[in-house]
Amino acid sequence: MGAPLALIHELDSKIEESSADRRAVMLRQLTDLFLVGAENYSDAEVALIDDIFVRLVGQIEDAARALLAIRLAPVAKAPPKVLRLLACDDAIDVASAVLTQAETLDDSTLIDCAATKSQEHMLAISQRKVLPSPLTDVLVKRGDRFVVLSVAMNAGARFSATGFGTLVDRARGDDALAACVGARKDLPLPLFERLLAAASDVVRAKLNAERHDPATVARAVEEAAMRVRADAATLAPVSAEAPGRTSRSTSAILIDLARTGQMKDLATALALMGHIPGETVGEMLNEPRAEGLLVLAKTIGLSWDTTRAILESGGEDCRRSAGDIDNLRVAFHRLKQDTAQQILAFHRARTRGEAVN
Repeated sequence: MGAPLALIHELDSKIEESSADRRAVMLRQLTDLFLVGAENYSDAEVALIDDIFVRLVGQIEDAARALLAIRLAPVAKAPPKVLRLLACDDAIDVASAVLTQAETLDDSTLIDCAATKSQEHMLAISQRKVLPSPLTDVLVKRGDRFVVLSVAMNAGARFSATGFGTLVDRARGDDALAACVGARKDLPLPLFERLLAAASDVVRAKLNAERHDPATVARAVEEAAMRVRADAATLAPVSAEAPGRTSRSTSAILIDLARTGQMKDLATALALMGHIPGETVGEMLNEPRAEGLLVLAKTIGLSWDTTRAILESGGEDCRRSAGDIDNLRVAFHRLKQDTAQQILAFHRARTRGEAVN
């Protein structure tokens, strides 16, 4: 590779004597070099670059590691060692992009992360295009309700008999999950019947009809999923794409849930999008003061129209006057998204019991 490879060796030789800021610059330079020539590097050259990446990753801050993860995750020939290191990072802002997107990440690393890392790590894994059954076995057993819902709604997920059995057991008393699991074409008939036996009358009637009308199954899956999921690109504020607006379809779903009073499903959808517990969102929806809702809405990129519909959906104890809504509109537009993200990150850390400075 000539000059680029010579520069890579030069970077390697200067890591130990460099400051933290200099290492961050070196990491960006190395990433640029790799991405430009990724398709042309030999396996030996990729291995060399991989080793340098690993050395640098251990000596840089979270923000630099997160940027590296975002840049490497979509690359087909991304160095495997650093991918595994980033995927297993305790900081979800670092691990998220790799866990969600990196197609070359090996199954053993994904299974290990699902078995040992946080619920947020599992939620990121649940959004991958393909989920093999040994991985879903772990996700549906260890994951919280949001993780299990996300896995059940993933068309690329495959389940073992044990995994399906766990899904059916966890769907007991949960209409949204029962609807998603029961609408899957690959659910074995005996388990479908077991699911029906424990389902509510409404879910039982709906799934029974859909099971005997294959033409409506796809529509049923989408209907059930849309009630509880956020668009995959907006599930996490930090992802391979910069934070932005939610899609029109997602906004329309949230507005419909708010205006029709489907508060449980609204709370579930917002919780998935904000990576916070559903109970927390439920408290926000029923809290007369709306600061928490404004922070959550701004963080996940909701428009004011969508946010207003949510603010107007509260019960009798938190009805807001036109004047209240107008004041909240002003506060919403003044609140910066990066500030809202920092506030929500603080709340997540406190919820998990981490030390917050």
